[in-house]
Amino acid sequence: MIRIVTRARLAQLEDDARTANEQARQTSVAADAAFGRHVRELYAVTDRAERAEVATTEVGVLLARAVEELSAAHQELLLKDIEIRRLREDLSRGPREGETLTVLLHYGEPHTVYASREDAYADTATHGADPDGWVPSGERPASASMWRCEAFIYNAASNGFRRAYMPDSKPIGEAA
Repeated sequence: MIRIVTRARLAQLEDDARTANEQARQTSVAADAAFGRHVRELYAVTDRAERAEVATTEVGVLLARAVEELSAAHQELLLKDIEIRRLREDLSRGPREGETLTVLLHYGEPHTVYASREDAYADTATHGADPDGWVPSGERPASASMWRCEAFIYNAASNGFRRAYMPDSKPIGEAA
């Protein structure tokens, strides 16, 4: 089949080709612009994802530290609960024969009661007293010493405590 192409048809085809080229160029420019937007959006999303990953890591570290602190606090709470139960049992059973208490005296006046002499020494050391500065008081009266520890022993017969050490009684005016 033979087709005869006229000048008008040729001009029409050239015009159609120019229009197609222009559309292709505009489409290519629009595609390049869309690709640029997508690349910028990809970079922004990647940056946000990296920042979120860093924040997640930081939050994970903080959470792990908080869990450790919570675990330590829980352990301390359990130990304190055990100690409270033990102290309640001690309190409910009451004193036993021969059990001692230590009373800290300040110029002869009762200041604090401790379960043991070591507890008294340790507590007074936290308040600035020399832990090694305790010396026997000898025969001096309690009011002559700034700080003095006296031991008291539970006596079931009297339902009370009595001094563990009683000073020698001296006759008044040498009378016997």
